[in-house]
Amino acid sequence: MAGKLDGRIVMVTGASSGFGAHFARLLVGEGARVVLGARRIDRIAALAGELGQAALAVAMDVTDEASIVAAYDAAEAAFGTVDTVIANAGIAIEGRSTELDVASVESVVATNFTGLYLTAREGAKRMIAAGFRESGRGRVVLLGSITAMLTGQGDAAYAATKAGVAHLGRQFAREWVRQGINVNTIQPGYIQTEIAGDWFQSEGGKRQIAAFHRRRLCPIEALDGPLVFLCSDAAQYVTGATITIDDGQAL
Repeated sequence: MAGKLDGRIVMVTGASSGFGAHFARLLVGEGARVVLGARRIDRIAALAGELGQAALAVAMDVTDEASIVAAYDAAEAAFGTVDTVIANAGIAIEGRSTELDVASVESVVATNFTGLYLTAREGAKRMIAAGFRESGRGRVVLLGSITAMLTGQGDAAYAATKAGVAHLGRQFAREWVRQGINVNTIQPGYIQTEIAGDWFQSEGGKRQIAAFHRRRLCPIEALDGPLVFLCSDAAQYVTGATITIDDGQAL
C-alpha cells in the first residue's frame, strides 16, 4: 500500500503509545505527513525523531479546547491545513459502576467522548474554511471499541463512551456530508496495547482470551488496511460507517 496517502496531512491524537504510535508509523510509511498529538511530549518527540521530517510533535491535551486549537495552529504552520484526523486519544479506568468515583467517570467521559468531539470538530471547522467542499478530501476517523456493543463488569463508563463515539461518527458524517468531509468509526477488538496493561497475562485475562471463538487476541496490524483505506482518496464514497475489526470476538 506504499504511497496511498501521499500529500495528506494527518493529525493523530493519543500518539504517544498504543494505536496512536502504531498509526503514526503506518501513515508516514504511506507517504503522509503526520502531526503527533499527546500530553506525553517526551514520547512523541522521540517518535517524531524516529520518523523524521514527515512528523511533527505537538503538546496536546484533548480535554482542553485551547490546547487542541494550539495543536492545529502548529500543524498548519508546519505543514498546512490538516485534511485527515485520527481521533484516537482515550483512557480506561477500571472499576464496577457502583465503586467508580465521580472524578474517574468524568475523566473517562472528558477524554474519550468530549475530547474526541472537540478534536474532530476543530479539524472539520478548518477543513470547511479551507474549501474542502470542492475537493472532498476531508477525512475523520474516530476510534471506538467493540465494548460499545458488549456488556461486562468493570468497564461501564468506558464502554458507554465508546457507544457514544459510534453514534457521534454518524452524526458528524450527516452534518458534514456536503462539506467534503467523510467521517467513519473503527471499533477494534481486544488487542494487547499499553492501555490493557498486563491484564491478558493474568489468569482472568487468559480466561477471557480462551472464551473468544478463535481463542486469541486481535493483532494491531489488523487495523492497518482499513485505516489506510478510510484515510485515502479511495474512500470518497464511504462516510457514516462503523467498522468492527475484532477477529470475531464480539460474535
